[in-house]
Amino acid sequence: MTQPLYLKDCYMKEFEAKVTKAEGKFVVLDKTAFYPSSGGQLNDTGTIESGKGSFNIINVTKKGDGIIHELDKECSDNLEGLKEGDAVKGRIDWQRRYRLMRSHTAAHILSEIIHRKTGARITGNQLSLERIRIDFDLENFDRNAIQSYIDKANEIVEKGMPIKTYLLEREEAFKNPDLFSLRDVLPPDVKELRIVEIEGFDIKACGGTHVANTREVGRFEFIDAENKGKSNRRVYFRIE
Repeated sequence: MTQPLYLKDCYMKEFEAKVTKAEGKFVVLDKTAFYPSSGGQLNDTGTIESGKGSFNIINVTKKGDGIIHELDKECSDNLEGLKEGDAVKGRIDWQRRYRLMRSHTAAHILSEIIHRKTGARITGNQLSLERIRIDFDLENFDRNAIQSYIDKANEIVEKGMPIKTYLLEREEAFKNPDLFSLRDVLPPDVKELRIVEIEGFDIKACGGTHVANTREVGRFEFIDAENKGKSNRRVYFRIE
């Protein structure tokens, strides 16, 4: 089992851990601040260092209750090997992480605005470094309406609303349907949900990384919109 440090502290840039498994180019740690690809958010990158040398982290994935770090070379290359029990220090590529944190919070803001205006729910999303994509189950909208939603999102940013995260028992969370923006049902083994709350504006169950205040997001800029089916609309935007 890997303890996900990013759930409690999205601003953690460095951490210390121990190797619990090392095989080929893949390493599992007892705890990590590296975010694995999930929920449309890209994985973190960075480095892990031991007394024997340094490895670049090129991908991070989640499997069961373990988080797997893919290295840029074999764990046992030369003298820079990693083995079970080794103490390591992890360092996040902060510029990439912070960009993704801002993007994820931006997606929450715009999604809530569109939901309030149209009743639409999210059917998919992708948070990349260049742009953000959100899909909605919506029959009709036009570019002028979308631009008005973008303008409203910029107003929320300027208000500087605090953002907090906390845990909530599954049974308690399901009493509030507004916590769930995606239509997919949570797996039954998830007993405790992490809540992301933009105070006075939005509250959702989410395991991603977020900034602490809407002002950190930056300015929204509308890129494009597409018709992806009978009731599926796709919006592209970026943050500056």
